[in-house]
Amino acid sequence: MKKIVLILWLVAVFSCSKDNINTPNLPQDNEIIPLAKCENGFAGIYPCNGYDLLMHLDLTVFDAKEANDSWGWTDVTTDKEYVILGLNNGTAFIDISDTENPIYLGKLPTRTVSSSWRDIKVYNNHAFIVSEANAHGLQVFDLNRLSSITNPPETFAADAELTDFGNAHNIIINEDSAYAYAVGTSLFSGGPVFINIQNPKAPVLEGGFSDGGYSHDAQVVNYKGPDIDYTGKEILIGSNGERFGINEVVIVDVTDKSNPLKISNISYNNEGYTHQGWFTEDQRYFIVGDELDEFDGNVSNTRILIFDMLDLDNPVLLSEYFGPTTAIDHNGYVKGNTYYLANYRAGVRMHDITNIASGAMTETGYFDTFPTNDAPAFNGVWNVYPFFESGKIVVSDIEQGLFILQKQ
Repeated sequence: MKKIVLILWLVAVFSCSKDNINTPNLPQDNEIIPLAKCENGFAGIYPCNGYDLLMHLDLTVFDAKEANDSWGWTDVTTDKEYVILGLNNGTAFIDISDTENPIYLGKLPTRTVSSSWRDIKVYNNHAFIVSEANAHGLQVFDLNRLSSITNPPETFAADAELTDFGNAHNIIINEDSAYAYAVGTSLFSGGPVFINIQNPKAPVLEGGFSDGGYSHDAQVVNYKGPDIDYTGKEILIGSNGERFGINEVVIVDVTDKSNPLKISNISYNNEGYTHQGWFTEDQRYFIVGDELDEFDGNVSNTRILIFDMLDLDNPVLLSEYFGPTTAIDHNGYVKGNTYYLANYRAGVRMHDITNIASGAMTETGYFDTFPTNDAPAFNGVWNVYPFFESGKIVVSDIEQGLFILQKQ
């Protein structure tokens, strides 16, 4: 444990010089003191606007070469907050309740071999993990175990596994229905695989959907949006990146797992690779990123697509938002009226979507973990998780590891 504490201290010192730490003279009770406050456009060495750096853990802490996806979990019995961080060689679990004293609790090793791609979601106090690693399948980890760790970091074993499919690019969970959806597997032409997780430690494959082709990512909701034809239905919105010559957003009614029904699909111009999307909270608009349009030169700056889903049978492209840099967009999520975008070399960018009905999206802040440049290349921020009630924002960076931010 002394070794881990020493490493964390060294990482903190390396990440931000002492001169750049601005600590209030009289901190209030329970006040979170930033590791590096965003002042004059920088937090330590990192360009920023409106967001402080609370903590940073380098990949050396986790004995890994790359980070990828990230998610979060709050233990409602203790209110402690945990980060679940995907790595090339496994999945790390970190207690960030006290960002001045984070605790690396341990790692669940990859089930087979290392891979640059790993994805995690949470349901009912369990983490569900897939990877592009060959024959990896699904790992399930009971997060309640984290509260009893006495000698961190530990090496964990999975609580359950599902091996009906091998590699998968991503996993999506609809917590309201207790179903998980693995996408990008070798089953159902790469379309979503339906997994019943009502008993988290006994996941059951219950079919899938192949008519839309390969799905790179998706969001699945119990629908409560404006199209009354589908009220109460379980709706999947797939971001179907090109695998069979098609890039499009596909909408599917997956209420009946034995008979999923395609509702509609929509394509767009200058496409590269339809990557990932997320509903606004009223389920009216779907915000989508294309991962390769900047890289391929189809567009000059970061482009985000806004689809109007007033009529699920006839979705329309409402507008396109262009960011201030040439960086590639990756994963994006909505919390309230803010759209959080993992923007690779441009870091994480925050946008006001209050006026999205008019097609408007306005950048209001950022934190750039890749200060060198904003070129369209695959470095920097992979994912952002903005859903902690405390306001802590989780950022996973491919080369730099884990960052925790907070709005000023």
